[in-house]
Amino acid sequence: MSLDVIVVMDPIGSIKIAKDSTFAMLLEAQRRGHRLHYVLPGGLSMRGGEAVAMLAPLSVRDDPAGWYELGGAAARAFGPGDVVLMRKDPPVDADYIHDTQVLGFAQRAGAQVVNDPQGLRDINEKLGALEFPQCCPPTLVSRDKAALKAFVAEHGDAVLKPLDGMGGRSIFRARAGESNLNVILETLTEGGRHLAMAQRYLPEIKDGDKRILLVDGVPVDYCLARIPQGDEFRGNLAAGGRGEGRPLSERDRWIAAQVGPEMKRRGMRFVGLDVIGDYLTEVNVTSPTCIRELDAQFGINIAGLLFDAIEG
Repeated sequence: MSLDVIVVMDPIGSIKIAKDSTFAMLLEAQRRGHRLHYVLPGGLSMRGGEAVAMLAPLSVRDDPAGWYELGGAAARAFGPGDVVLMRKDPPVDADYIHDTQVLGFAQRAGAQVVNDPQGLRDINEKLGALEFPQCCPPTLVSRDKAALKAFVAEHGDAVLKPLDGMGGRSIFRARAGESNLNVILETLTEGGRHLAMAQRYLPEIKDGDKRILLVDGVPVDYCLARIPQGDEFRGNLAAGGRGEGRPLSERDRWIAAQVGPEMKRRGMRFVGLDVIGDYLTEVNVTSPTCIRELDAQFGINIAGLLFDAIEG
């Protein structure tokens, strides 16, 4: 059965197709004969009690010289037979929340939304890991500079980060006695107005920050270890990390088994777990990446697994 696959994403003209997981999903949907539609930026709205999108027909091709074509845009309401890929990048700000609320109306009208709008609102990608404390390193989330400083002093070496970042932005490593610790904490919390996260530094980061992908709660058999380069302690690909595919370890599978069933229950069809050494550090639900890299290294089709689940 042919479906209408509607993608909500950041501007398609600025993506890097060799690394873009949304693009992999679109290629797979098109290969299966589904109709593709692109929601123009800012194109979600409500008319009365109906969720409406400004949609342009979309075709894609795996060609860096020209990877998409758009037809003429028109507004229409969501309904049965629509599959909505909600793939906008963080931050999860007021505009993002409002878009998920509109997609909640689309869901009630019969559209299948991936990932579930309620789950996107409820699961902060940093705090979400703490729903599984048995998997996590020692962690503190606080606005209190004194408490955060005490955490760094207790553990000797810590990573400090905001709750709404992505791609390694605004992540700091701080050691006990760090002369810049006060200004780091003032910057992250904006003088105590915002929560910040402190986690014990995990030296296993030198071997990579592993991205484990879950499709309908089930882990893909391989992960992408994002390995810091040079004098950088962050492994994020956006921060210059090198991606190296690996089979899942027993511990990786144990972590996935702890998290996966709950993600499936909450309608999180495609999730990225970040694991350093033996510890879960983040649960990514907004726009997890690494499909293209793993497909290329291992000859798999992760977007195919996702569409098998969607069609099923």
